[in-house]
Amino acid sequence: MAGRWPERLWLVRHGQSAGNVARDAALRDALHRIALDGRDMDVPLSPLGQRQACALGDWFSRQPETERPDALLCSPYRRAFQTAQLFRAAGGAAGDEPICADERLREKEFGILDGLTATGIAQTFPDQAEYRRLLGKFYHRPPGGESWCDVILRLRSVLDTVSLHYAGRRVMIVCHQVVVLCLRYIIEHLDEAEILKIDAEARVGNCSLTEYRFDPGLGASGGLALIRYNDETPLAQEGEARTDEPDPVMAARG
Repeated sequence: MAGRWPERLWLVRHGQSAGNVARDAALRDALHRIALDGRDMDVPLSPLGQRQACALGDWFSRQPETERPDALLCSPYRRAFQTAQLFRAAGGAAGDEPICADERLREKEFGILDGLTATGIAQTFPDQAEYRRLLGKFYHRPPGGESWCDVILRLRSVLDTVSLHYAGRRVMIVCHQVVVLCLRYIIEHLDEAEILKIDAEARVGNCSLTEYRFDPGLGASGGLALIRYNDETPLAQEGEARTDEPDPVMAARG
């Protein structure tokens, strides 16, 4: 009996976005700002990102029903919601519950640094570049933005909601790179050094899978055991390109 935990929990980063593509171009050309109009939350998937989401859904559709999510939660940002929609349309989910968009799963907010490359930050806000160097990205909070700690605080309440409404269920959360990492921090009771080491070792791939299963032997009432992290096997088996667009040193559209 899973008690207050889901029987299965998958964390999925959204497919490649138009922001990822624009960011790569900005870094290649040593620009100070990423060439995107509009709000970060409105950035859509790139054509490749759409194919990645469909490929992940196709792969899940061939798994037994008990190996597919029966509840889909996602960030309300367009690129994440599109990923969840395309995944579902491809038959990746079991059941017919609607996709639940939860604003607490949104991307980390960068405030005044939003859309700037590391070079642009150093030129435009050298004080923030220095604060970030001194504090590290786990604790640095740019004006109008969030630190990783701020993201973790809102994600703790997401997991409370999951335990309240989805105990014993098979849940997939479609979100963003930092959100995947911060959820690992909470679920696995990691510390700052441990999660930053994981972050440094490998970037979270677009449409990669991080999976937990309920283990009754973890703790007094059981817990979630990590089965795989950042697994891009489904995309490889579907013959789709894999991407793990780098998270710029401080701020970018992720």
